[in-house]
Amino acid sequence: MSDIAGVKVMVIDDSNTIRRSAEIFLGQAGCEVILAEDGFDALAKIADHHPDLIFVDVMMPRLDGYQTCALIKKNPRFKSTPVVMLSSKDGLFDRARGRMVGSDEYLTKPFTKDSLLAAVSAHTRGA
Repeated sequence: MSDIAGVKVMVIDDSNTIRRSAEIFLGQAGCEVILAEDGFDALAKIADHHPDLIFVDVMMPRLDGYQTCALIKKNPRFKSTPVVMLSSKDGLFDRARGRMVGSDEYLTKPFTKDSLLAAVSAHTRGA
């Protein structure tokens, strides 16, 4: 899976465990990983780092994943940046809501290394 080496990936999740495991999986594949604890933290970092792809947890304090995704997609500079929602809920309503705010994919937690890397690969070909 070296086709994603060098891809800049941001992981937004309020769980330290999720951030760490995503960082390890992505790092092993050669991605550059930027971590954020919540939507506000992420929005500041996105402007600085311009990630190629963003993973965002749905359930977060202050600014949830849907709101964070909507704000990213409303910004003309970042609206083409793929956003993948991460959620422990796998309902149709949740997926539909993710699509409504412009997310590009919806991954269920706990994610596997393969599903994470496959998502990066699918959305960043030739990034």
